[in-house]
Order: sequence, then structure tokens, then C-alpha cells
Amino acid sequence: MIDKKALTWFLAITIAISWPLFLAPLFMRNLDPLVTQYAVMGLWALAMWGPGIAAIVTTLAVQKKPFRSLNLNRLGPKRFYLWALFLPFVLTVLGGLFTLLFGIAKLDMEFTMMRSALSAAPGGNAIPVGLVVLIQVAFAILLAPFINMIFALGEELGWRGFLLPNLMPLGQWQAILISGVIWGLWHAPAVAQGLNYPGYPVLGVFMMIVFCVLLGIIFSWLVLNTRSPWVAALAHGAVNAVAGLPVLFFQPGFNMAFGGTLATPPAWLAMMLFIGWLMLSKRLPVQVTEEAQAGDVVVLPAR
Repeated sequence: MIDKKALTWFLAITIAISWPLFLAPLFMRNLDPLVTQYAVMGLWALAMWGPGIAAIVTTLAVQKKPFRSLNLNRLGPKRFYLWALFLPFVLTVLGGLFTLLFGIAKLDMEFTMMRSALSAAPGGNAIPVGLVVLIQVAFAILLAPFINMIFALGEELGWRGFLLPNLMPLGQWQAILISGVIWGLWHAPAVAQGLNYPGYPVLGVFMMIVFCVLLGIIFSWLVLNTRSPWVAALAHGAVNAVAGLPVLFFQPGFNMAFGGTLATPPAWLAMMLFIGWLMLSKRLPVQVTEEAQAGDVVVLPAR
């Protein structure tokens, strides 16, 4: 049976922490644009810990369960961390290729966007633009995911560490999909201000829900196989690191709300193909024990 009290407290605390931080930039419009940009980055990064703090408080104070029930002391099978690190990059590349295939953007191997940014910096014209792009791509794939984990863990401790297992009495698919919808709606104040879908404050919220449901299926697959929120935190960190890489290779001026990043429809197709493979290969739904299906926070893959 679902613990409605715990879920209500979790969602209330999450919104109470995150949404004021998401909305704070609305009161900074008179600041210098650069100052505003850094303030938004910092505030929204802090907002990512709203779900994590809510998960900890609800687990300890409402459910009266030990801290270890959130499984931060567990890693699980290491092979899933390779999936978490590299799969977002593969899906991003496929999304970029579909963006080109559908004619949403055009390839630009002159790296016009990066070249313009370098020319605006002192001595930037002397730096080989191709080398800069290569370094940026390598950093995004290999190092940035681990840095991003610091904040991504805040979200994943809440969404996949607490919410997903507490929705398991509804059934695995229902728990995965509902947690994805809630995750998407949680972003609404940020999306309305231009996150991922600039120029589409209302449609963007619904697009974000679709994106989060698809990505949430993949993250849930990783978590259900490892019993650990760490794997989702790494995958989330990787997503945040590589999601916009295709933009470096496209001519400026295309509609970034509908192509070029992992959050847009061409990449949804890539994610759907991967999810389809998981289902056809019977990797999803993940077989779990009766204890997990009954809603225990600990989710055990069946052996």
C-alpha cells in the first residue's frame, strides 16, 4: 500500500525548497546580465537538492526509517555505471543525427558558434577552434559527469532513491511513469523561464514532461538493477554535461526548442529506440522481488 502521508510530505518539502529558488531570477531583472546568468546557475543548482533534502527528511522524520534505507551505502553491479556514463553521449549523438536528418539544423564544421565566442575573447583568434571543440567534448564525456554528480545526486536521491520505490505498490511501470511525470512538472518554473525550450513557456512544460518520462525510464532501469541512487546521479550528471554538445556542430539560427539537444524531439526518438530495445530484450521491466513490489524502499533485482 502506498504511504500517502510520506509522499505528500516529500512533494511538499521538495516544492517548498526548489520552486522559490527556481523563481528567484524573476526578481533579478535589473541586475547586470552576466551577474544574473551566474546567479541563475547557482540558484538552480541549489534547487536540484530540493528532492534530496525532502527524501532525507521524509525518510527519517515521517516514515521513521533509518538513513541507510535510501541506499547511499550501496553501488550495485559496476557495469551499469558504464551505461550511466556513456549512454547519454550515445543518445545525444543520435539525437543530433536525427536533427540533421529531419532538416531542423544544418551541419557546420567551421564551428561558427565557437569561433564567434573565441573571437570575442582576448587572443581568442590565435586558438585553434577545432582543438577547443575537441577538448570541450572530451571534458563533457569524461570529467564533467562526475562534477555534475554533486548536484544531480540531490535530484536522484529524491526521484529514484525515494519516490520511485515508494510508488512501487502501483506496479513497476506505473511507478516509473508517474515518477517521470512528477519530475517533469517539478521543472515547470524553470522551463517557463526558458530552460530547454526557449520561447515556449507553456508548450515547453509539456515537452519537459515527455523528456523526463523517457529519461526517467532509463534512469529507473539503472536504479532497479543496482538498488543505488548513485548510478542515476552519474547518468544525470552525464546528461547535463553532454546534452547540448550537438549545438557546437550546427549552424546558428535553428530552433533549439525542437532540435539539437537531448531534451528535444529528435533525441526523444533515440531514447524511445533504446527503451524499445530494453523491452524487446526483456531487460525492462526489471524483475524485482515481492518485497520490492510491495513498496519497500529497497528494490532488489530478482536472481
